[in-house]
Amino acid sequence: MPAEPSTDAARPADAPAPNPARGAGNCASNHARSAAGAIPPEGFGEGRGGGSSFQEMWRELAPIGRDADTHGYRRHAWTPADADCRAWFRAQAESRGLGYEVDRNGNQWAWAGDPEAGDAVVTGSHLDSVPDGGAFDGPLGVVSSFAALDELRRRGAELTRPLAITNFGDEEGARFGLACVGSRLTAGQLTVEAAHRLRDADGVSLPQAMERAGYDPDAIGPDPERLARIGAFVELHVEQGRALDLSGDAVGIASAIWPHGRWRFDFAGEANHAGTTRLVDRRDPMLTYAETVLAARREAELAGAVATFGKISCEPNGVNAIPSMVRGWLDSRAADQSTLDTVVTAIERAARERAERDGVDLSVVRESFTPVVEFEHALRDEIAKILGGGIPVLGTGAGHDAGILSGSIPTAMLFVRNPTGVSHSPAEFAGEDDCVAGVLALADVLEGLACR
Repeated sequence: MPAEPSTDAARPADAPAPNPARGAGNCASNHARSAAGAIPPEGFGEGRGGGSSFQEMWRELAPIGRDADTHGYRRHAWTPADADCRAWFRAQAESRGLGYEVDRNGNQWAWAGDPEAGDAVVTGSHLDSVPDGGAFDGPLGVVSSFAALDELRRRGAELTRPLAITNFGDEEGARFGLACVGSRLTAGQLTVEAAHRLRDADGVSLPQAMERAGYDPDAIGPDPERLARIGAFVELHVEQGRALDLSGDAVGIASAIWPHGRWRFDFAGEANHAGTTRLVDRRDPMLTYAETVLAARREAELAGAVATFGKISCEPNGVNAIPSMVRGWLDSRAADQSTLDTVVTAIERAARERAERDGVDLSVVRESFTPVVEFEHALRDEIAKILGGGIPVLGTGAGHDAGILSGSIPTAMLFVRNPTGVSHSPAEFAGEDDCVAGVLALADVLEGLACR
């Protein structure tokens, strides 16, 4: 494990205290330390409300699922690392005297107040990761939620609405290829039949994985009764970009999530000997795939969108064999639906034109799609009022559980500055003052919503 960053680069003693909305702007030190382990230093937050409990929780959670070589996280759904994260969540809930439960879809809940009372304010995020992901994507929101509750108790705030903290299962989709499985099932956006068909790279089905982890896969499905008891869901998340770093703000409010989806491109050619088959006689799907990757970059750049082939499988996957099949998964996102449709259509057209030249068969399957999500303006405006003027409002190309739930309940998001702009990587980072600012901002929001 890399050395943890020291406190030497923290805010100077004579600098003004960070405002929860704008922060101290210690971006230079954050950049220098981002690759050093992404763990706030010991003592971080002490004496600044919400910080000390954050530090203790962060240090307990940080080693779980962390690879010793890459320093990235492998907390995939229904694996031992995921189980350890779930045990950590339960321990945090029980140590605070909160009511703990797991819903029918494997999502965890920690309740302050009566869950049956209705009009609850819920916060939280997820604890799973992408392969070799960063420390902050998901866990920052969960840890900050418990720390914000601790801050409310420190202030002596009294709840007038039930308050819950949640850990949604399988948000990243790293194992079964579909993001936000826990929240999709809860909101009825993923059918039980479709969920049961999900398989990981080893052929293990979602029901098999859940059962092996001690959960009942036959219980999964829509949970409208639970959603009906929620009045608002607020998710805090590390920013997956540099908008806040460029504006000099520690915390921002989300306006919308870009429409986005995942498409699987299957390129079928003909396996043959790499050393004896003439180039003109080959039906090599890898060539078609390579051209499609270049087309994705080209079309996305022209449209001001993003398109990424980040996953590939090859058969028979031999060094001295021409592939018979190449599968590539496209992730594409844009600010609006029309642009996204244009980009994906252009990528597929380029792939088909090249496939015809190469003698390769192509099939394209859309595996998941999420339309544009506009977070509820009334809740967003109320949060902005609670936090005071000057809070930046920004869109994002990343999907979240809050986006999935927005079709069923009022949702909103807070972002915490990430000076590296990197996410889904060990270089993902949030500075110590910014983490505390996020906790305090979330505490202010929860106090304004649940203690009025």
